[in-house]
Amino acid sequence: MSFADGFPFLIISEESLADLNRRFSDPLLMNRFRPNLVVAGGEPFAEDNWSNIEIGGVRLRVVKPCARCVVTTTDQATGERGKEPLRTLATYRKVNGEVMFGQNVVHENTGRLRVGDVVTVG
Repeated sequence: MSFADGFPFLIISEESLADLNRRFSDPLLMNRFRPNLVVAGGEPFAEDNWSNIEIGGVRLRVVKPCARCVVTTTDQATGERGKEPLRTLATYRKVNGEVMFGQNVVHENTGRLRVGDVVTVG
C-alpha cells in the first residue's frame, strides 16, 4: 500500500488514466499520480460521480476531487520535471483554477482490501 498525502485514500480508475494517455505519444504510468486504490471498469472519470464505494466489505466515502500538484510533472525514472501531465489535464480537468485527477476518499469502517475485490459504487 502507498500513502496519499491529504486523505487516507486516493482512487483513480484505469479508464481515466487511459483517457489522459490518449493525448500523449508516451503514456504515463498510474504511479505518477500516487493513488493507493486503482479500479477498472466503467467510463473514464466515472469516479467523479461516485459518493459511496464498497470494496471487500469496506465502506468508503468520496470526499472531494484531488487537486494535482507539480509533483506529477516529475518523471520518476529520470527525476526530470516537465510541464506534463498538468498542462494537458488543465485543458479539460480544471475546476476553480485547480487541476483535478482522482478522488480523495475516507473509510467508514475497517477491514481488508485485496487486489481483485469487487467494487460497488453509489
